[in-house]
Amino acid sequence: MNNTICYKGYVGSVEFSEEDGVFFGKVMGIRALISYEGQTAKDLVDDFHYAVDDYFELCKAEGQTPEKAYKGSFNVRISPELHRNIAIYAAAHEISLNSFVEKAISHELALQKG
Repeated sequence: MNNTICYKGYVGSVEFSEEDGVFFGKVMGIRALISYEGQTAKDLVDDFHYAVDDYFELCKAEGQTPEKAYKGSFNVRISPELHRNIAIYAAAHEISLNSFVEKAISHELALQKG
């Protein structure tokens, strides 16, 4: 089962409230809160599309550029010792810290897909 939906480059979560009998979610990867809901899966997807389109219209009306989801940068906090070891490894292999982290993450994701 896939717990996300996609539309116009935005990824939304899919959750279900047994108590309320409703599907709901929010757009992930941006600061703006864009939420949606529906009684059926189709209703949820339709409201998700409406919410994203509404976000675009609101940005346009306010003269703002819609925020892009997953811009490709994020902060990671690690121990000073691990930071030191990665920096030494990267320097010894003549790669940047960013390149090392990107390769390590890509490798781990490939292992997870099995």
